[in-house]
Amino acid sequence: MRRSFALRAAALAGALMLGACDAAFPGMESAEAELDIPEVEPGDISQETMKTVTKTLSQDSFEGRMPGTEGEEKTVAYLTERFAAAGLRPGNGDSWVQEVPLVEITGKNYAPLTITGGGPGLGFDYGSEWVGVTYREDGTTRLEDSELVFVGYGINAPERGWNDYEGVDVTGKTVVILVNDPDWETPGLTGTFGGKAMTYYGRWTYKYEEAARQGAAGALIVHQTEPASYGWNVVESSWSGPQAYARRGENAPPLTRVNGWIQQDVAREIMAAAGQDLDALSEAAKSEDFKAVPLGLKASTSFENDFRNFVSRNVIGILPGSEAPDEYVIHTAHWDHLGRCKPAPDGDDICNGAVDNATGTAALVALAEAHAKAGAPRRSLVFLAVTAEESGLLGADYYAANPVFPLAQTVGGINMDAFDMAGPARDVTVVGPGKSQLDAFLEAGLVADGRVATPNPSPEAGYYYRSDHFAFAKRGVPMLYVDGGQDLIEGGREAGKAIAEDYRANRYHGPKDEYDENWDWSGVMADLQLFYRIGRAMATSTSWPNWNEGDEFRGIRDQSCAASDAGC
Repeated sequence: MRRSFALRAAALAGALMLGACDAAFPGMESAEAELDIPEVEPGDISQETMKTVTKTLSQDSFEGRMPGTEGEEKTVAYLTERFAAAGLRPGNGDSWVQEVPLVEITGKNYAPLTITGGGPGLGFDYGSEWVGVTYREDGTTRLEDSELVFVGYGINAPERGWNDYEGVDVTGKTVVILVNDPDWETPGLTGTFGGKAMTYYGRWTYKYEEAARQGAAGALIVHQTEPASYGWNVVESSWSGPQAYARRGENAPPLTRVNGWIQQDVAREIMAAAGQDLDALSEAAKSEDFKAVPLGLKASTSFENDFRNFVSRNVIGILPGSEAPDEYVIHTAHWDHLGRCKPAPDGDDICNGAVDNATGTAALVALAEAHAKAGAPRRSLVFLAVTAEESGLLGADYYAANPVFPLAQTVGGINMDAFDMAGPARDVTVVGPGKSQLDAFLEAGLVADGRVATPNPSPEAGYYYRSDHFAFAKRGVPMLYVDGGQDLIEGGREAGKAIAEDYRANRYHGPKDEYDENWDWSGVMADLQLFYRIGRAMATSTSWPNWNEGDEFRGIRDQSCAASDAGC
């Protein structure tokens, strides 16, 4: 059956239940738009497939699925085999893969980070007190007596009347930057930078990019667990060992010499040595009138680098559409993880990435099987397992910049990154709600499943800018990012919060994110059923959902559509 939904704020408010932390979903005031949203019967989704693929990909023999290793070779071969068996066709012409050129840089022989100029010198140990990498292909990286400047949140946003670099020249200097946005402590979702909800300006990627544009030699972000949304253990494991980056071409953007993080207590010591107080500076940085503060100190460190140029791969399968094969609905998940990382107390040094993101990769296979069993829908369904997400969304960004299927002909998509093993829930968590008309497809699926949606309880973490869908969104393709629910059938929200916090504290980006035979898959399978309904409805629909009026990505989509003779 086929039915049309009027995308109205009132209609959405009924199904998209509001969480306690948010007063409303942003973007609910979007104009009414008629969308063709067909009803979808439940899919035949295999729990056994989910178990088998997740367990296989997280075995020690896959060595943590680091791009450019034997673990990648095994992963790509296994996914190709599973995609073919699911009934898909190769997604890149006759090939199952898209090559992604990368360079791997491994720092070694790190000197301490030393601070001079404020009395007795300070020295901080690599790993426990600071971490740093370079994006440059230099055999030796050195900061030598680089002047330190505190630049608040390190944001230059003319459209918001904000420039933390105004009036200061940081060329050749090292900037010290606060994590997140200036208004991250605001309870609601209103403010210059969206209040509690992190914008892209709050992400470490932006802060390093802007520091480089300003000519800085180094950029050090002050780590705080709450605004970063993860502990120092995550920083240390993620920023040590081999780091993969997209290979730089001609006319590439400028780079700093060193990008890194420092512990908050380290930042306090540095500020004190400069005669400053970190808390007072952090408070001042919340104002648009903030002026950068030269600290009168100099930073030095050095380390050596090994390089390896290699080609990683995105794995792509397609189920061609029956009537509109040149219109595409995309499903994404990243197959990679961290490889070998900081050992656990028991000596285990393989970051297996069972939850993050063997589960999401398994979901691509399970959903492909279910859609193939149901027969080809009107539009084509694309299943894209991307590489190097953990290195900065590199595989997704490469695909979006070099799309196999034109973005103007890509209707929208769903990203799947780390399924909760918490059991069934009454809700799902929507990351980035109210941004696009895909909310109406989500609403239809939730109504069919008898569940509701809860907005992300941690909008300050900026999760919408931290997974693979962002590479597509910033180029105009509407994308949904939906996580497991918070209101568990057994234990409610309190239990859901405790399970999420336990995973983040004890397993996330660590060696103990391993497959567990005792996992409860019922919640995962319910979420997959929702994703099946949404994907199938988009692939059967005749509508082209857009971003809501006023959304940051609306203009990009409109330009893309206007320039295309096909698709949207």
